[in-house]
Amino acid sequence: MMHELALIRTMMDKEFYDDHKGIRFPDKLFGKDLRKIKQTLEYAMEKYEKSLTTATLEALFYANNGTMTTANKEVFRDLFRKIDREKPLSKDIATDVLSKLFQRVVGEEVANIGLDYVNGKLHSMEALRNIISSYQDDFMPNLKVEWDDISMDTLLKMNQQQAQWKFNIPSLGRRIEGVSGGHLIMVGARPNTGKTSFHASLIASEGGFASQGAKCMVLVNEESYDRVGERYMNAATGMTSKQIVANPLKAAQKYNPVLDQLVLKDTTGKTMEWVEAVIKGYKPDIVVLDMGDKFAARTSDKSDVYLKDAAIHARNIAKQYGCAIFYMSQLSASAQNVVNVDQSMLEGSKTGKAAETDLMILISMNRVDYDSGDKDPERHLIISKNKLQGGWHGRITVELDGETARYSA
Repeated sequence: MMHELALIRTMMDKEFYDDHKGIRFPDKLFGKDLRKIKQTLEYAMEKYEKSLTTATLEALFYANNGTMTTANKEVFRDLFRKIDREKPLSKDIATDVLSKLFQRVVGEEVANIGLDYVNGKLHSMEALRNIISSYQDDFMPNLKVEWDDISMDTLLKMNQQQAQWKFNIPSLGRRIEGVSGGHLIMVGARPNTGKTSFHASLIASEGGFASQGAKCMVLVNEESYDRVGERYMNAATGMTSKQIVANPLKAAQKYNPVLDQLVLKDTTGKTMEWVEAVIKGYKPDIVVLDMGDKFAARTSDKSDVYLKDAAIHARNIAKQYGCAIFYMSQLSASAQNVVNVDQSMLEGSKTGKAAETDLMILISMNRVDYDSGDKDPERHLIISKNKLQGGWHGRITVELDGETARYSA
């Protein structure tokens, strides 16, 4: 009885009630008399939307139960006096008490049904389905929805914020100005096409996200961190590694400001749950997952299922923590020596990954001439999905300087 009284007293606080009303405090957690008081409390919270005093709750209770006998009134007066003497529980303790009470109530009912099955009194699953249905109702949200603001001023302002971080490749920036927190950007390419140099160039080279003030986090699980880091150093300085060795002071002047905005970690073997935890802790603006697919937990023997789950998780992380996530992915062998690649060529996925992205950039190159040995610097950025800034789709031709890991128009 004491914990039930304390819970009633705690529920009189509007903030606590709102935080927990999604489970609606099932009636069976309380004795018969306290259950009636609790129902009046819920009525008052929904109608008046403010914290209650014991006196206010008692007055409302009697107003809503005018036909009680004198003896019944005395019983409830005693209960209200006891409630008034209770101190509200702290939020964490009250939540724990609620959880344990609920487990006990459900456990007792399920155990009783189990005994009836053992004793042959029940011959179908209907009783168990009924109890599940009953408690599903208890967990149905009982809330007032605060609808999102879709006024003209708000929508125009939010549309402007969609390009918080600008692309520093001019031909790309003219078509898609940039990205912002909450966006999931899928980048796909065949091996040795320039995926790592692409995100290094966007972040570290002149006019990149780092120089715009974005806190950038790069999580790598394919190449070693030092090789990825070297590309960032090249992109930031605009120098080859040999040039950096020959002139380290000049290189440091250009690289150190980028380092102030950049963290990089080898995350081989980590999952998307770990990614969420580190993003929550460090609060970056820009996140690169290289490679995104390797963070997927294998929850199915079908790659398209668990890769879609990973993309959904990444999208939810971007929205919840207000960061833009660049999800690097491989294209399948069907994209080899193909310039106009498309989203159906994403490795191991059907439409799952594509469905979750706000922007998809696929990188392709011209057919490789193995006989000449020349490295063709021309690359093609195929915008195959775009929910940002006008929704332009098409192909943008750029050049990659592999030695400085920089893309240019």
